[in-house]
Amino acid sequence: MAVVGFVLIVGGIATRRAYHRLGGPVADLLGAAERLGRGDYDVRVTPAGPRELQALAVTINDVAVRLASTEEQRRRFLADVTHELRTPLAVLQSGIEAQLDGIHPRDDSHLGSLLEETQVLGRLVDDLHTLALADAGRLTLHPERTHPSVLVADAVGSHATIAERKGVRLESTVADGLPEIDVDPTRIGQVLANLLSNGVRHTPEDGMVAVAVTRDDAFLRFTVTDSGPGFPADQLATVFERFTRAADSRGSGLGLSIARDLVVAHGGTIQASNRPSGGAEVSFTIPAPA
Repeated sequence: MAVVGFVLIVGGIATRRAYHRLGGPVADLLGAAERLGRGDYDVRVTPAGPRELQALAVTINDVAVRLASTEEQRRRFLADVTHELRTPLAVLQSGIEAQLDGIHPRDDSHLGSLLEETQVLGRLVDDLHTLALADAGRLTLHPERTHPSVLVADAVGSHATIAERKGVRLESTVADGLPEIDVDPTRIGQVLANLLSNGVRHTPEDGMVAVAVTRDDAFLRFTVTDSGPGFPADQLATVFERFTRAADSRGSGLGLSIARDLVVAHGGTIQASNRPSGGAEVSFTIPAPA
């Protein structure tokens, strides 16, 4: 009986020590998880107890940091979207009110101006829809075997008129012997259109925007360069983030972000830089057959 009593005493002491060693850290972890569930992303847990509990505490802290960052991005995105929608809506409202009050005549000129603002809204909504699909992983591609020269010719052709009107030369070069690639021609056309549109917009009269396609190991590289002022130095690292744009830009700041998402969806990468000789350069890769 004495031995049994001794064993029970020792077991009780060990159990109490184990409880004190585990109870505090486990309670901290449970409390942190509850606060995270309530949306308190500032919570942090001091790693304590066995190695497994310390690893769990580190994981909870990492999750809290990521959730806080995501929440901040969500708030900033909503604020930016609100700002972008407010401008064309305000123009539409003031223009319609001016016509109703007789300040502006109801002629084609003023109606055309209002139509342009609805087109701005339409493009913005389309861009936001594309970004939402990409974020949700629901961006559907319809790949077709397409030659890069066709993609480039279509994109350059659709921008020829606006470039000519602005006095900007468009040039394209496609290396010999390039294979056809499996892409969604509409989506890659959208990427090229965004890059060409930016290039033409920022290139002065008598300048040039060029598109080139070359082989880069297992990829084809599409490169768009212009002879404009280049990217602002303080924005070069963030040009693919949403609503990043130059101070004098009239765009929504979504074009390069959409281009990045569409290229990534095709299994490629995209980079932006300023050329030593002046002007901006954006290139992206698309997987190509051997």
